[in-house]
Amino acid sequence: MKVQLLRHATLLVTINGKKILVDPMLGSAGVMPPIGNSPNSYRNPLVELSIQLDFQQDIDGILLTHTHRDHFDDAAVDQLPPNKPILCQPEDEEKLKNLGFLKVYPISDKLCWEGIIIQRTGGRHGTGEIAVQMAPVSGYVLQVEGEPSLYIAGDSIYCEEVSSVLSIYQPSLIIVNAGGARFNVGDPITMTAEDVVKVCRKAPKAQIIAVHMEAINHCLESRADLCIHLKQEGVMNRVFIPMDGEVLTF
Repeated sequence: MKVQLLRHATLLVTINGKKILVDPMLGSAGVMPPIGNSPNSYRNPLVELSIQLDFQQDIDGILLTHTHRDHFDDAAVDQLPPNKPILCQPEDEEKLKNLGFLKVYPISDKLCWEGIIIQRTGGRHGTGEIAVQMAPVSGYVLQVEGEPSLYIAGDSIYCEEVSSVLSIYQPSLIIVNAGGARFNVGDPITMTAEDVVKVCRKAPKAQIIAVHMEAINHCLESRADLCIHLKQEGVMNRVFIPMDGEVLTF
């Protein structure tokens, strides 16, 4: 299995010989306005995409945790081939079909696609009323015999839903969206460094990959911030913090 971070939460996951593009944000740096009600006014994305893909040749399918613009932007709509399979949460099916995608596969619970068992999981994109407004979001557990089980948590804080997935599926690899994204009012809407430590404690045998940093203006915790906190808590050896373009092989 290979996991390549392209930028933010955009990943290229190679599993069972298939290449899956996760949460594609493909636009050029600065093409989108800043996320509103945030502590700064930097235009998004903050950095250029690290790798240019031939979407006909280099991917077999697309997996969406949700369709917020930092996970599925206008450039993705324009650039992704309409005949490529898109796996998504049921709430996004109609939107994707209306955008012209021809092979949309909603996952209400579980789906076997190309020999990969994909289980949809829940999460909380923040707390209180903010979480209600930001919903729905999903995560996924990917399982193939002979390869590590992979849990893509999606845009969620550490919560009961995430804890339950870790207990039930005991994944070997866990991808968390860190960065402590937040607005001027309210609690973080993605995992903070403290949340990442909680994942480490809950899943002591797993390896964690932390992404979703330094690319969108309301993600306030950097890779360096996360690294410092993980070292203080004694779990740095459990967590990969890839740079954009970096490939991890398991």
